[in-house]
Amino acid sequence: MGVIVHKETERKTELNDRIAADLRSRAKATKVDDPDFVEDSDYTKDLKKTGKFSWFWFILVGLAAASMVLIIVG
Repeated sequence: MGVIVHKETERKTELNDRIAADLRSRAKATKVDDPDFVEDSDYTKDLKKTGKFSWFWFILVGLAAASMVLIIVG
């Protein structure tokens, strides 16, 4: 069994290499401190950090998972 190699394949890899190199050079040229811009969005301005009652949500989720297991098994 043999492998057939086309010149088209070589051109595609050369093109992919050139595109990747171009994208890398553009990424290096663009200096961004916050690449995902999450801190800058209007949505996150009014959000609060998790408070002292976050443990309560973990217990609720755990109880919900335990009840689902009991319903399925029982």
